[in-house]
Amino acid sequence: MDWEKLRARMVEEQLINRGINNERVLDAFYKVARHEFVPDDVKDSAYADSPLPIGNDQTISQPYMVALMTSCLDLAGDEKILEIGTGSGYQAAILSQLAKEVFTVERIGVLAERATQVFKKLNIDNIKVKIDDGTLGWPENAPFDRIIITAAAPRVPLPLGEQLKEGGRLIIPIGDNFRQTLISFEKIYGALKSTEVCACVFVPLVGKYGMIKEDRFSC
Repeated sequence: MDWEKLRARMVEEQLINRGINNERVLDAFYKVARHEFVPDDVKDSAYADSPLPIGNDQTISQPYMVALMTSCLDLAGDEKILEIGTGSGYQAAILSQLAKEVFTVERIGVLAERATQVFKKLNIDNIKVKIDDGTLGWPENAPFDRIIITAAAPRVPLPLGEQLKEGGRLIIPIGDNFRQTLISFEKIYGALKSTEVCACVFVPLVGKYGMIKEDRFSC
């Protein structure tokens, strides 16, 4: 399998042709080996234009959606990012190419551990992983310049809004199980100013402040 050729085709056909034009973002997608982040039984579809199952009722998002959310963060390179929902680790790996530090929280232990192993294999050393309720954020490392939530919630979880730095950006799918909108927020004078991006479909955010309420995480 010519992974490099498939990756280049993904960037050109799925990202550039749909309006993703940030050169730094595109370069990250050319570099990061998406096939390393998917299970063996779907590896042949690693660069397909669709989300893919990664186990534990979770998915790796469609490449275009990962690129769109990344573009909305407007990264310069020196940011400290908080990601909620490590999942496969692919989104964090993309962000690691574009920012100074990535702190990512995953409630499902087996996914967090698997992603950590892939980061090590790919020699990515600016990502820190925590197994916990992501809706609580990572307070000991706050505030963050950017926050990205890769699961849907009815509103921005309160702790995450509080952990966003003044002038920072946060992106999250807002809605319910039937209808969701990707929304970009900017923190201005302590308040979150919203901008709608597009309709979307994500798995529900689970946790104390999520769509599905749960006060514990899974090992």
